[in-house]
Amino acid sequence: MPEVKDSDRALVHITYDGSVHKTFRGSMASERFATEVRVLRHLESKGCNFVPRIIEADPDTLTLVTTSCGSRVERISPDRLIKLFAQLEIYGVRHDDPFTRNVTYRISDGRFCLIDFELATLIDEKPENSSENNDEL
Repeated sequence: MPEVKDSDRALVHITYDGSVHKTFRGSMASERFATEVRVLRHLESKGCNFVPRIIEADPDTLTLVTTSCGSRVERISPDRLIKLFAQLEIYGVRHDDPFTRNVTYRISDGRFCLIDFELATLIDEKPENSSENNDEL
């Protein structure tokens, strides 16, 4: 399996069948794994077609296997980058790491895609410890 990324936060390999294997590690690995799984499942349920699909998620080993969304992008215009990440908000997701390193290009349909959702948030999700209403103020 060719290694794509080896950092303190994750080890990523792409298999010969094209699936992406990401093992989370380091600070808050369990939380980042859970966030990425939750967000990708949400995006799939909403029909978002420019993100990876989960093939397998193993919380015991913190390993996530997804489909590939093409090859990494080296350069993209700042305007195009902003528009691409803004498209996620239609699906109720804010990426929270909107950089070129999280953009791929899928040659099969000429589509820019987004990856790496471990820091993303669901826009409509209420933070823990929030009150349904603020009558207590």
